[in-house]
Amino acid sequence: MRQRVLVLLARTAWVVGLAVGSAWAAPLEFNRDIRPILSENCFQCHGPDANKRRAELRLDVRDEAIAARAFVPGKPEDSDAIHRVFSADEDEVMPPPDSRRSLTAAQRDLLRRWVSEGASYQQHWAYVAPTQTALPAARAWPASTNPIDAFVGA
Repeated sequence: MRQRVLVLLARTAWVVGLAVGSAWAAPLEFNRDIRPILSENCFQCHGPDANKRRAELRLDVRDEAIAARAFVPGKPEDSDAIHRVFSADEDEVMPPPDSRRSLTAAQRDLLRRWVSEGASYQQHWAYVAPTQTALPAARAWPASTNPIDAFVGA
């Protein structure tokens, strides 16, 4: 019985590992992967509110962030923001220690990877018109009149 439980746990870990690995292989999306990190940790001081903006740096507008060299598309090693989020110097690290905000190692790595992939932005999701998703080809699924069956079958 114990051996079966261990085998089941090992198989579960393997499946989860495959799912996580395939998620990392997909290109990052600004709205899904990056905007939440910047919104939580950066936009309070470097966002749309001109009265709270510091260092005349705006990270929510791609052209301004790139002009300030905060993000150099394809070159995280030349990007000031990436340098600062990885810094160990309390006077340089972002977000600053007194902000009570911090990035996890995974979030810092996502930012670096996003810049490596070109630092592309997307319009805020609320302003993007929804699009119809194409139905997947159902495999070995009984014929049905409900389109959701194609997704379930796939």
